Amino acid sequence: MSDDENQYAQYNDSNRAFLQAIMARGALTLKDARPILAAIFTAHEGTETAENDVTEADLLSYVAAANDAISSFDLEIRSMLSQVDRTRIWALVNTTSDPMTQLATTHSADEISYLKRLLDAMFEVRNTPRREVMAITEMDAVRLHKNPSESQVNNTQGGGATQGSAGKGLTMTDAERTIKGFVEEGWFEKSPNSFYTLSPRALMELKHYLINTYNGTGDDEDDDGERVERIKNCYACKELITVGRRCPTRECAVRVHDMCTENLFRALRERKCPTCKVDWVGENYVGERAVTTTEAWLKGRRRSNSGPRPGGGQQRNTQQAVEEEETDEEGEEEWEGR
Repeated sequence: MSDDENQYAQYNDSNRAFLQAIMARGALTLKDARPILAAIFTAHEGTETAENDVTEADLLSYVAAANDAISSFDLEIRSMLSQVDRTRIWALVNTTSDPMTQLATTHSADEISYLKRLLDAMFEVRNTPRREVMAITEMDAVRLHKNPSESQVNNTQGGGATQGSAGKGLTMTDAERTIKGFVEEGWFEKSPNSFYTLSPRALMELKHYLINTYNGTGDDEDDDGERVERIKNCYACKELITVGRRCPTRECAVRVHDMCTENLFRALRERKCPTCKVDWVGENYVGERAVTTTEAWLKGRRRSNSGPRPGGGQQRNTQQAVEEEETDEEGEEEWEGR
């Protein structure tokens, strides 16, 4: 029997059941996988297997077998660590086709266009040298329900924006339903502060799309003529970073996940940026904390908490306060530069 024949002879109903489970969920952790594999083992072996008896080695074995079986279909189960708590997450991703093409099989053209506007807002509009937020509030997400006019599209040419126009766009109600669907499908996560960010599964699936779309080409340069790099990797683990901390020096490209920070500085034996050597104070953030730790945001929260405000008053107050603070900062920088 050839190696290929032996491989498929060993691939049985338990492997198929596991593959169906991860296809149905899109992504899972070891905690998620334990009851699934315990049920599979119980059915396949005829004796009851407890969840706690399922090990990570069991999961890795089934992942490897699944990858051997699906590789010819341009599919792969990949893994990455959560940017927040470093829990490992496995997800089924397509290795070749455009992720937008994949989504088009289950979403309308207007919904795909809406998704692109959300990504543009997160990774271009809200991802600047001053604040690398890479997230969007629920209120601002719904505001993007309409397709941009032709003049608005023309004004974005030359940058990384991908805003397409499939029609008039979505109603606000449809936009709320669509982004809720993206959360349920595992593409977005919603924080307690009502910020939407890309999920680990989405980062694995969209990694190359994000880099190709939002990292500058020769025509997309900063004021110093350097190539714009909006999508960055953690200095320590080399994975994409959309949540973490940044070097206090604005021009420095060092970014580090929260959970990677201590290991990095333990290895360096000093709490300084490994590139520009300034003191690493740990108060410069990547992600929604680039907004929610500002004095403007905190003042907005205090005003909002002073009484109930219908219609998203809290988000409106806090977002407006942050925008006013940014305008003041820009004015101060222009004045200092004279």
